[in-house]
Formats: sequence, structure tokens, C-alpha cells
Amino acid sequence: MRPVNLIPPDQRRGSQAQLRSGPLAYVLVAALAAGLLGVVALVLTGNQISERKSEVATLEAEDAKVAAKAERLAAFIQFQELREQRVATMTSLADSRFDWDRVMQEFALILPSDVWLVSLKATATPGVIIEANGGGGAAAEQTLRKSIPGPALELTGCASSQEAVASFVTALKDIDGVTRVGVASSNLPDSESGAGDVSGGSESGSEDCRTRPWIPKFEIAVAFDAAPIPIAGSATEEVAAPAPPPPAEEAASTESSEGG
Repeated sequence: MRPVNLIPPDQRRGSQAQLRSGPLAYVLVAALAAGLLGVVALVLTGNQISERKSEVATLEAEDAKVAAKAERLAAFIQFQELREQRVATMTSLADSRFDWDRVMQEFALILPSDVWLVSLKATATPGVIIEANGGGGAAAEQTLRKSIPGPALELTGCASSQEAVASFVTALKDIDGVTRVGVASSNLPDSESGAGDVSGGSESGSEDCRTRPWIPKFEIAVAFDAAPIPIAGSATEEVAAPAPPPPAEEAASTESSEGG
């Protein structure tokens, strides 16, 4: 026989006791738990949104302060940029400018007494053309100048002898910065054509300094290749300093010394 439990179900104890409320209580508890989780999530999300809004407001305030400071400092920044541009321009001009004053001072110190100049031209670039005072040697002189890309001196004059011209060329090399000295010509007067007459008459007129048959006329170019070449569009310096021929007393003394 199978035993039968005669105790009413609502009064039973242990594992055989029947649920008094059924599954409805579990459903209610689950609903309450879900609601609580939703509220917690909503609160946390709201807090995060508030924090983000506070951070955005703080960053906007800082950005406004930085923008205001940058606007106040904009004038100083523009001044600094203008200063840097001017310094760069002045540096470029200083680098491209040649010190002709120093060269002329040294040239005056090494110029011998037995050499006199008819013309002196100082140019920073070969593109500057100055009309020569002399006659036939201008083309040769300009050709020699065109072979020098940087600053150079172009000298035209006479000397008491060819040896004096050679000594003058050697002396020119002692000028600080001179890299080479080129002689375009050094010619005695042509006696057949009447050049070198004591009266000074010649094809080029009275500008010919060869007043005696032994006086050569030279054309020399002095190069400063190590000097910086001026930038394009910059001002080119020119110096023109013609010198008169020696007085008659000096020429006569030179003639007598050569004849003795």
C-alpha cells in the first residue's frame, strides 16, 4: 500500500509544504529589482551628464581666457615677427654689401708714386657698365671684368715703366680680400701713329696719359672672389675717381732719370 499524507497542504512542513502565494511573489520581486536597477542607471547617467556639462563649461571658460590673452599678446607677436623680418633683411644687406671704404683706404696706401691713374671703377657685379674715359682698351677691360662674378676694381692709368706696372700688380695683391689681379693690357705708345707725343696728342685725345715714349698705359682688373655676391635687385655700389696725370716737373724728372 502507498502511504497517504492526510495533513492539509497548508499545514505541511518541509519539502512537501506547498507555496502559499505561488509564483507571483517572485515576479514582483524581479520587477522591483529591475526597477531599482533602472533607477540606479538613470541616476548614474544623469550624474555623468552633469559632470560632462560642468567640464564643458570649465573648458569653455578656460578657452575664453586663453583667447582673450592671445588677443592681448597678438600685438607683441606681430611686433616680434616684424622685428625678425627686419633683422633678416638687414643681415642679408650687410652680407651682400662690400666694404669699399676699407678697400679704398688700403688702395691709397699701396699706390706707388711712379703710377698714376686716369680712371678707377669699383663695381659689385659685372652687370654694372660705366663708360670708360679711355679709348680703345675699354672693350678688353670690360671683357676682363665680365669674367669676375663678384666685386672688382677696374684701373686705367700709366706708369713710369713696365717694371713699375709689374710692381703695381704685385702691390695690389697685398690688399686684404684680393684673390687675383688681371692685366688686360700694358702698352707703350705707338711712335709710328704719333701716340706718346710730348704734347699729348693721340687717337684718344688728351686723355692718353702716355706723355713720353717709355710710359706704358695699363688696364687692370682686381678681383675679390671671396666676397659675397650681392643679392638680385640690391643696390650696386659704384665709385668713379679719375686722377689727373703727373705734373710736368715729375714727368721731366722721370725722363731725365730714364735717360741717365
